[in-house]
Amino acid sequence: MPYINLKLSVPVSEAQKEKIQNEIADAAVSDLSKPKQYVMVGIENSADLWFAGKKLDKGAFVSVSLYGRASPSATGNMTSSVCKILENELGIPGNCIYVAYYPLDNWGWNGSNF
Repeated sequence: MPYINLKLSVPVSEAQKEKIQNEIADAAVSDLSKPKQYVMVGIENSADLWFAGKKLDKGAFVSVSLYGRASPSATGNMTSSVCKILENELGIPGNCIYVAYYPLDNWGWNGSNF
């Protein structure tokens, strides 16, 4: 039950989106111990992002909403995976990527809450 939303400053092709969402979902499974059948990924590309007052040519903000909490080591591993994926696939350097985690106590799906 994570929803992982990637806001990217670069254009991303449909083929790249497919590859990135698969890699991000796999990272959620391995790093956060989440079942793949409940992982949702959103990708917003060509977004305007500024860091320290400067518009980024290559940057990303990644929000990870989780049902429950993940350990600091799990989120650390996930942040590392996200940065590697975005650098390998899109050339976005790790120092231009923020990853935020949002633990949630309530999560609804299919007409009811977990």
